[in-house]
Amino acid sequence: MTEIKKLSSKVVYQNKWMTVREDKIQRSSGAKGIYGIVDKPDFVAILPITSDTIHLVEQYRYPVQQRYWEIPQGSWETSPQPAPEIIAAGELKEETGLTAGTLTYVGHLYQAYGYSNQGFHVFVAKDLSAGKTQPDAEEEDLISATFSLREFESMIVDGTIKDGPTISAYGLAKMKGLL
Repeated sequence: MTEIKKLSSKVVYQNKWMTVREDKIQRSSGAKGIYGIVDKPDFVAILPITSDTIHLVEQYRYPVQQRYWEIPQGSWETSPQPAPEIIAAGELKEETGLTAGTLTYVGHLYQAYGYSNQGFHVFVAKDLSAGKTQPDAEEEDLISATFSLREFESMIVDGTIKDGPTISAYGLAKMKGLL
């Protein structure tokens, strides 16, 4: 089994959303190198489902310079201590105005463990009630809409939806028989 030993670590960048660090490492062969790591708190990804529909949000994603549809998701950087189900209920309300009568935990996945320790908790939200959205300043351009599950799956297949957490959360929930 290959293991990597951390020799030292230094923060090379930090803001309220993330810390980027560079670790000096030694591989089991004795070879030394560096490893860049993005430290971010876990987030939640919510599948708001009503019979045969799903509620999505669309927003501009600056790193890729495009608008994309995805499931509601997020974290509370200023208060990462609450339980994931509390954050899920809050993010769902913020982004869509919806309140879930039932919030079912699906599982935990990693966003991109090749360079980051960030993971995400997946939830299915059902028995939905409509309300008013409460978007953060970073979400001022957020649009929400409901799609049939058939249309949603077509959007995944044709590349309209490219968000990894959206696709993996849906696949996991479907394989567990929760949809």
